[in-house]
Amino acid sequence: MLPELSTLPAFAAYFGFGVCFLALFCTVHIWLTPQRELELIRHGNQAAAISLVGALLGFAAPLASAMAHSVSMLDLAVWGVVALVVQWLAHVAMRLLIHDLAAQIESDNRAVAVLAAGVAVAVGVVNAAAMTS
Repeated sequence: MLPELSTLPAFAAYFGFGVCFLALFCTVHIWLTPQRELELIRHGNQAAAISLVGALLGFAAPLASAMAHSVSMLDLAVWGVVALVVQWLAHVAMRLLIHDLAAQIESDNRAVAVLAAGVAVAVGVVNAAAMTS
């Protein structure tokens, strides 16, 4: 017996939108940060990879929550933008807390990268939970 495929178009739309939003977030994040994460990662900088993955996971959590709870694509878009802004504010807070964050990432300081990634993920999880209220 075949599974019910009537919701496949909605799945495809939400999944596609989610992937596009992840790409948008990654592009904006890389564009707005002073360090060049992809170039650093290509040269083996683990701190850049840790920091970027933390930011992506911190964004993906509220995006997934928005996808699960939105009532329309417009609703999802609005909450996706909210998730993006909140994650960017978390990054700004880290830059205020660690004034030389970019230099620390560039010098492959993994301790700083883990802290930045942890803050991004924690803020993302709290943001995701707040979206369900």
